[in-house]
Amino acid sequence: MKNDIQNREDVSLLVHTFYSKIRTNDELGPIFNKAITDWDHHLEHLTDFWESQLFRKNVFVGNPLKKHVEVDQANNNEITNDLFGLWLQFWIQTLDELFEGEKVDLAKNRARNIAGFLFMEIFKARG
Repeated sequence: MKNDIQNREDVSLLVHTFYSKIRTNDELGPIFNKAITDWDHHLEHLTDFWESQLFRKNVFVGNPLKKHVEVDQANNNEITNDLFGLWLQFWIQTLDELFEGEKVDLAKNRARNIAGFLFMEIFKARG
């Protein structure tokens, strides 16, 4: 039996495990590795984001939409819905490998909503 996500340490484990997969993926890795120059800082920043999402803590500061639009522009507007789908598959797979419970379900639902929102907003930003 796996535990649910219970604290920042669990969120950090999730984020680090997930992005270790993303960074080595043939499709997603080049995009992320081009955009992120300081992985240690970025992983802490993403841990803040997901801790805020899952535990309603106000620890995240940033504008994910702006950053994702910039990444799309830096990649010649070639970020596709399929890439968001692949990202989401890795996220759900990592959650299922490590945890189970209500926070896991919340993390899956939030990621689905975020992925859909970000892609639609990126598409709109293309004009």
